[in-house]
Amino acid sequence: MKILNSATKLALMLALIGLSACGPKAETEEELVERARGIHERVITLDTHDDINVANFTEESNYTMDLPTQVNIPKMVAGGLDVTWLVVYVGQGELTDEGFAKATADAMAKFDAIHWLTDVKAPEQIELALTSDDVRRIVASGKRVAMIAIENAYQVGMDMGNIKRFQELGGRYMSLSHNGHSQFSDSNTGERTDSLGNPTEPWLYNGLSEMGKEAVAEMNKWGIMIDLSHPSKMSNMQAMELSRAPVIASHSAARAMNDVSRNLDDEQLLRLKENGGVVQTVAFRSYVNSAKDQAYSSASDSLRNAIAAEMGVTLLGRREVFQLPAEEREAYMASMAPLTEAFEARKGEITAEPVNVADFVNHIDYMVNLIGIDHVGISSDFDGGGGVEGWNDASETFNVTLELVRRGYTEEEIGKMWSGNLLRVLDDVQRIAAEIQAEEAE
Repeated sequence: MKILNSATKLALMLALIGLSACGPKAETEEELVERARGIHERVITLDTHDDINVANFTEESNYTMDLPTQVNIPKMVAGGLDVTWLVVYVGQGELTDEGFAKATADAMAKFDAIHWLTDVKAPEQIELALTSDDVRRIVASGKRVAMIAIENAYQVGMDMGNIKRFQELGGRYMSLSHNGHSQFSDSNTGERTDSLGNPTEPWLYNGLSEMGKEAVAEMNKWGIMIDLSHPSKMSNMQAMELSRAPVIASHSAARAMNDVSRNLDDEQLLRLKENGGVVQTVAFRSYVNSAKDQAYSSASDSLRNAIAAEMGVTLLGRREVFQLPAEEREAYMASMAPLTEAFEARKGEITAEPVNVADFVNHIDYMVNLIGIDHVGISSDFDGGGGVEGWNDASETFNVTLELVRRGYTEEEIGKMWSGNLLRVLDDVQRIAAEIQAEEAE
């Protein structure tokens, strides 16, 4: 046995102390990004709210192409987004037989468009999922996944049988109202007031209508998740009280972080936790940080107006553009291409900061701390106004995972937020629906 002298022993001890003090080697930026990419590839990424236009579901223009939409199959592939919930949305109209009939017809056109994409145009690229097992099977096959959301129960009309009909067509969640009171519930827009503080859209029901209460039971029975993202707070609290199944907020942020009526306050979030539901945090600039968004929008508008003046171009407001006949609107948008190109080249002149992925994840952090990792998810509201710097279309989806990794979330936690929590709620809702149907059959 070799005997070490005192000097050698001292040198070894000092070396060991030094190694202990250094600890594990710090992760480099390159290593962190690589680790995040691995997580992003392994988890199922699911975005619960992507709006559609039926004009993009034709042979000439469809989601197999990289259209100038925020979501389509090429962008999903590029960004590693596995699942898109395509939204059957109808805006709020008059509560009349004519209004209901038009809304139902508009809804059916969107259902048909989604089925055309998945069943006829591109079944080898994207498949419709009806259950969480479908999602996992389709993702494992290498294809993208489509699911169907229903935004605004106005389109149900006065025929409660449409709830079951929409479920049979693939609808798996529905909100009872949108921007404006429906026949089922008050909307968050009832909070709006004029300059004198008077409500611009007084409450119709102080929550759910009697028909809305019936709709909660029908949605429970047929396995449709109840969506809290647009109804009023009172409507949401009543829906959670009545529902036998967990609920979701398909695209909402935290009101404590940004005080707008579309975000959920702490009382609603805590009640949602008790209910077993999940809030899908939305990356909609003005819901994430209104002040920052307004400052950046103002600076952007100033630059765009200056460029337009230099080019001798007359700019129209968004509403004016929307109100143009289709052909005139397309011609106007085409004429704006040079201005848009010039604006993109000079965006560096804008000193205000845009709302970004870090601001978005701040809302995730807040809600995880308040109600726990099992009740928080992710959504974009793409093609419906959503998007932040760094996640402005589906091709940039990895940046969300990267920011979550930077914040210290584990792969298991990231998997829960991207899809695990939402699919767990879907499973619970469908299980409870089967129980209700069995009870009624006895």
